[in-house]
Formats: sequence, structure tokens, C-alpha cells
Amino acid sequence: MPEGLVLLVNLVRTAVRTVVFLVRNIVPVSIAGGLGWLGVRYGWAVPLVVMVLVAVGLAVWAALDRPSFVRYAARPARARWRLAMVYRRDWQPVLVTAGLTKVHKGREYLPSLVRVRCGPTSDRVLVKMLKGQAPDAWERVAVNLAHGFGATLVRVREGDRPGRLWLEFVRKDALAVPIPALPVPDAADVDLRALEIGRTEDGSPWRLRLLGTHVLIAGATGAGKGSVIWSTVRALLPLMLAGLVEVWAVDPKRMELSFGRPLFERYGRYSDDPKGGMVELLEAAAENMNARAEQFAGVTRSFTPTHEHPFRVVIVDELAFLTAYCPERDLRKRAESALAVLTSQGRSVGYCVIGAQQDARKEVNNLRNLFPDRIALRLDEDEQVDMVLGDGARDRGALADQISSVPEIGAGVGFVRLETVPDPVRVRAAYVSDDDIRDMVAFGLPVLNAGEAA
Repeated sequence: MPEGLVLLVNLVRTAVRTVVFLVRNIVPVSIAGGLGWLGVRYGWAVPLVVMVLVAVGLAVWAALDRPSFVRYAARPARARWRLAMVYRRDWQPVLVTAGLTKVHKGREYLPSLVRVRCGPTSDRVLVKMLKGQAPDAWERVAVNLAHGFGATLVRVREGDRPGRLWLEFVRKDALAVPIPALPVPDAADVDLRALEIGRTEDGSPWRLRLLGTHVLIAGATGAGKGSVIWSTVRALLPLMLAGLVEVWAVDPKRMELSFGRPLFERYGRYSDDPKGGMVELLEAAAENMNARAEQFAGVTRSFTPTHEHPFRVVIVDELAFLTAYCPERDLRKRAESALAVLTSQGRSVGYCVIGAQQDARKEVNNLRNLFPDRIALRLDEDEQVDMVLGDGARDRGALADQISSVPEIGAGVGFVRLETVPDPVRVRAAYVSDDDIRDMVAFGLPVLNAGEAA
């Protein structure tokens, strides 16, 4: 190639790269250009005064309205910084090492960085994939990407359009510290479609839906199933006292739910009888549910709790005992039949089943597909994650088998896959201590006693 043509090509490439740089960094370049012009035109004291005034204004903004300052100034600035100094700087070498680039006829094709959004504990990076590339290629090398960009882990999420995906780089564990029991809410603030029972990884409240669904909680011994159950009961307490919610508790282990037995017996039902009492409770719930369905037929299609027809939550602390481990075959069949009726027909008439179990295998609980919302706490094996949350959940970042077995770190930590959201969300339930449960019982019983005395 002639030397003059080589020089021309290099000049064109330099010009194009300069234009791309200016477009990508239009805001900082404009600010620097404006300050430089002020310095040349009026002296360098002027831009210095302008920068001081801007700094003071930002400080006042942060002091008066920190949430809006963080949202509109701090996080965008941090995202711009991390885009330039972390992701764009190491983008090519990390992707080449991970095998996400392609070379065709001597030319390297590289997926494009679109934008970066920063949260309190993680970064979300929007990526435009190569033509013909699929998200599972990124899921297979998530560990490589995490180490390459200095993150603790990476999750692959669906993008805003075909051909794009979000990479969620988790910088630090926001759920490493136990969450104390949340305050008992006012009755007017209780929403059965969004009960606050803990926190999600991004710091927002974890809201659990009960109305119109059933919930399955799976976790090994000591994983924190009690934290989820008691945080839910705590959030329901105001409506229980108001007579709009009843909790029917089935307690095969006689250890977890027995702390609140007086509360359940006053505002619902309770049974720990292995000789048939627990099964009879489930059958009574199924019978009442069928009677309510017959009464509502042709009258209404949506359920609203009333004193005549309260919302009923059936909590089974150890589901596997009733469906697999109970020594009496007849009781197992009766329990499974009642649970099948409740989980298949109870959602529309104000019944919700919350089942907790340790073993995620199908032969232990063949009703798990009737639970639309599922929570995977710490599990013993990686195969169990997909058993609980559905196929592909672990590849999408639900590493429930890697949750710490140390109670202070991992108890109550899990992943949620909701009926309407395909991607699992990492959460932690608040820890409700024995003293907190005793306070709940003391809080609930005097209300009824005062009414009886009157």
C-alpha cells in the first residue's frame, strides 16, 4: 500500500476515534471546554470561583435532599467513572480471555458496551451481543467476568431488546449482616399482595405476595425458614387482630410454630398432633374453602377479606412429613389430597398455603408445581436449585447452594423466583427472635381479653 494512502487511512481512523470520544464524553468535555474558555477570557480565578460555587451547591443539595442527589448526580457520575476506568479499560482483554469475541478474516469482532448503571452494591452493564450470540454463552463464563472486573459474582439478565443483555456485577454483599425484626405495621399499611418481610440485595424492601398465590420455602436445616415464616406472621399480625386474617398452623416438628401457639389458637387454628390432628386441620381448611367457593360462584371473581370471610393462611412448617415421611400411609394420602385441593383451588377464594421443606426432590413433594411463588434458601446441592426455582434458575445467578452455613451470615438469605418475574432475586428475611415472638403473642392476646372482659 502506498505510504500516502497509509497516512490518510490513519488520519481518518484518528479523526473517527476523536469524534467517538467526544460524543461519548460530551458532558465532561463540554464542562472542561467551558472552564477553559472562561480561564482564557477572564482569567483563571473565574473558573475556580465557578467550581467552588458548584461544589457548594452540590453539598447543599446533598444535605437537603440526599435521595435525589444520589439518584440524579452521585450515581450517574459514579457510573460514568466506572464505565471509563473499569469496564471500558479492561473490556477487550477480559472478553478475549473469556472467549466472547470472534475473529473473521483477520478482523476481531467485540461485543459493545452500551451503558452502565450503578447501585449501592452492584453495577448493571448493558451489552450489545455479537450477531448470532446467545445469553447462555455469557452465563457459562460468568465466573471469568467476575474475576476479570473485580466483582464477587456476575448475573446475566435479559436486556431491553433482542440482541442485548444486562450483566449485573455485584461489588459487595449487602445481605451479610442479619436484619432485626421489622416493626409491626399499622393495619392500614398491610397489603396482602406486598408484605414487607426483609430486604433485597439492592437495599429495597422484600415484599412477599400472599393474596392470589401459594408460597413454597425450601432450605436445609438452619437455612432460616423460620425467619421467613415468622416475618410473614409478624406482617400479618394487625389484620389478624382486626379479624380479617386467620393463620392455620400445622407444626409437625413442634419446635418452630409452637412459640406462637396461643396466637394461632386465638386468631386461627393450630395442630401438632401426628396421629391425625394435623391432617384433620388440612381437611377442614379444604372443606371450608370448597364451601366458600360454592358461595362465591357466580357472585364475584376477586376476593376481598371481610370479617365473615377472612383471608386464611395455612402454614405447614415441615411439608415433607405429611407428604412423604409420615409412617401411616392413610394419613399421607389424606394430607396430600387436602393440600392438592387447597393449592389448586384456594387462591381465588382467599386461601394461601405456605409450605416449608428441607428436601427439594419431587418424590418428597410432588405438589411443588402448584406453588407459583418459591423461595430457595441454602440448599445442599446445586441440582436442587433448579428443582425449587425451575430450570435454568442457577444459571441465572441463583446460587443457593453457595449460601454460607454460618447462621450470622447465611440464615434467612435466599433467592426468590416470582410467578411474573423470570429472573431470581437475592433476598434476606428479617430475623424474628424468641423474644420478638413472645412480644407478638403478648401484643395480640390482651386485645381479645379486653374485648371478652367488656
